[in-house]
Amino acid sequence: MFTTVLVANRGEVALRIARTCRELGLRTVAVYSTADRDSAVVRFADRAVRIGPPQARGSYLHVPSVIEAAIATGAEAVHPGYGFLSEDPDFAEICEANGLTFIGPPPRVIEQLGDKAMARTLMAGAGLPVLPGSTGALATPGDAKETAQRVGYPVILKAVAGGGGRGMAVVRSEEGLLPAYHSTRAHARAVFGDERVYLERFIEDARHIEVQVVCDRHGAAVHLGERDCSVQRRHQKLIEESPAPNLPQELRERMCQAAVRGALAVGYVGAATFEFVLTPDHRFYLMEVNCRLQVEHPVTEMVTGIDLVREQITVAAGRPLSFRQDEVRPRGVAVECRVNAEDPARGFAPTPGLLTEFVPPGGPFVRVDTHAYPGWLVGPDYDSLLAKTVVWAPDRAQALARMDRALSEFRIDGPAVRTTGAFLREALARPEFRAGTHTTGLVARMTEEPVATGR
Repeated sequence: MFTTVLVANRGEVALRIARTCRELGLRTVAVYSTADRDSAVVRFADRAVRIGPPQARGSYLHVPSVIEAAIATGAEAVHPGYGFLSEDPDFAEICEANGLTFIGPPPRVIEQLGDKAMARTLMAGAGLPVLPGSTGALATPGDAKETAQRVGYPVILKAVAGGGGRGMAVVRSEEGLLPAYHSTRAHARAVFGDERVYLERFIEDARHIEVQVVCDRHGAAVHLGERDCSVQRRHQKLIEESPAPNLPQELRERMCQAAVRGALAVGYVGAATFEFVLTPDHRFYLMEVNCRLQVEHPVTEMVTGIDLVREQITVAAGRPLSFRQDEVRPRGVAVECRVNAEDPARGFAPTPGLLTEFVPPGGPFVRVDTHAYPGWLVGPDYDSLLAKTVVWAPDRAQALARMDRALSEFRIDGPAVRTTGAFLREALARPEFRAGTHTTGLVARMTEEPVATGR
């Protein structure tokens, strides 16, 4: 086992990783930008190293600074969290070249699955169902037009190097295809440094179901059940829960086994998430594989009692998984709501500013992953996530009641700050959500009406 781990991230996930490291008896090194010098993880970690300016490209994404901090502090391993460098195969290779263990899958696997078009081909070869679409990146506008005619409208264009709900455009008719093709390529080039895009059939009123898988270096691959992530804005998740409601057991087992089969096919190591789209008639198709910890991993931890970060660290150190498939016995229902510094009434626009009040909820079976506190400045340079509120209960009705109570207790204030709290409570109260029949179109339908807003 390592003695020191550098956490190459910020915010709530950096603090969450550092806490598990401490439970394992490991020293932690935090890296931070000048904007994050007063962050919670800087105070919590054993060492903290400033690596650059507020702009991520000069700090959290600046590989030489991160590597230099690891070497200078005697770190033996690097945990990338999610976002930033977590799915960068070059960073994983550079870690290894400098004698650092990258806590994640091998660089080759990240490269294969990070290329969404290549991942489609690999997973189809492993027997996983994929949506009709292009077999690789679209070479020309003509390819886009021909593929869309073949699979039928509506279609969705996606960045090959995309992730996190970015780099996508839904096209409902041939008239909109070429403008969307060019704008998606431009966006992909600006955000990901890779302008390649591919195309798939777009499923209306679908559900977004994902399966958590963990694998070790000894050939074991185990699934930890599924999560429903259908409540989304701009293809980015707001509410997640496990298990997925109204999912037939036979279908659940087929999806979970498909994810395990896909992980084994590429020699995966660590935590992976297989994301599926589920049609109204219960057909499922793979969308993508995320080679990292997910923002919503706490709901899986709450129902299984398994610390996913602990497994990531011990697997990276060469140890086998601490459990077998028949020892995974999910209990109850867990729900997570992302409280973001955003104004739903203005299209979920970010609302940076000083937090004059920040009091999270508590009580039985309530977990709040956050880095915020009174006096913290929510800056414009990073993700708007303030806190992940997670609850557990023996059944879904009790879990939803507990979540509503927890969100009602949150006290967040600041001259300019608005949050998604009231909107989340409204979403939880919608009849289709209460019935577990909601789809990825829920938020769009809600925003056609007067939108809840608040602090």
